[in-house]
Amino acid sequence: MSNYVINHLRELESEAIFVIREIAAQFENPVLLFSGGKDSILLTHLAKKAFYPAKIPFPLIHVDTGHNFPETIAFRDALVEKLGVQLIVGSVQEAIDTGRVREETGADASRNALQIVSLLDTLEAHKVDAAMGGARRDEEKARAKERFFSHRDEFGQWDPKNQRPELWNLFNGRKNYGEHFRVFPISNWTELDVWEYIKLENIDLPMLYFSHKRDCVVRDRVILANSEYIKLKPGEKVVNMTIRYRTCGDMPITGAVESEADNLTKIIEEIASTRATERGGRADDKRAETAMEDRKKQGYF
Repeated sequence: MSNYVINHLRELESEAIFVIREIAAQFENPVLLFSGGKDSILLTHLAKKAFYPAKIPFPLIHVDTGHNFPETIAFRDALVEKLGVQLIVGSVQEAIDTGRVREETGADASRNALQIVSLLDTLEAHKVDAAMGGARRDEEKARAKERFFSHRDEFGQWDPKNQRPELWNLFNGRKNYGEHFRVFPISNWTELDVWEYIKLENIDLPMLYFSHKRDCVVRDRVILANSEYIKLKPGEKVVNMTIRYRTCGDMPITGAVESEADNLTKIIEEIASTRATERGGRADDKRAETAMEDRKKQGYF
């Protein structure tokens, strides 16, 4: 790795740590939204560095849809125990059982949008005033519109046309009662930056991100992991494939890529040469042209 790349990564690291410390300074009840994906793992690593040798001074929140990859949950629990931080879990299944949301039906049913209610309920229950996440502007066009400090109204909704200026890295965290902020410390990172930093810092990840064999279903040109949450359509077959994931969400909606990249060097080479977008295989983003923005306006990550 060249000195130029290392210096670039250290500048991004410094910026992110500055934002994380600003969150701790400006807000009373901040949390870190933890999905178990590479970006939230990276963000947790940066939070650890921001306050070292003390422990991370705020809890991690994970919204459990019930359709997560088992590897993600196992990694989450091991990391929380290692760091000695508090973990708060919001449950989509509980929201379904109590009638807060209605589960979708059909072969393409997803619990992705149902996370919104569980997330907002969890934030309200713990009086959270700032929830930081690992979203990046290069991931998706709706996320490209976000500021570092992204204001949410008393209903948890986001107005992309009414955001505060952030000149000279001055962040305005003022809000009215009942409102909160979503904060994105790694907004300026690219997918390649993330992978190069993971290699530089030797950050552990779930094995999902590395090449492995898995039974899959190819649906609408998206490679989905076969699981109890997948209902096969007529003509669909289960095929064993060599795959890895570039992004991790629910099992029924997260598309994999065929890949032989089983280590960080190979993954970086693959990302540097690919023309496919990181979320190009996410079935939930294909429901509409504005699918992500519509969910974010309602309170999504």
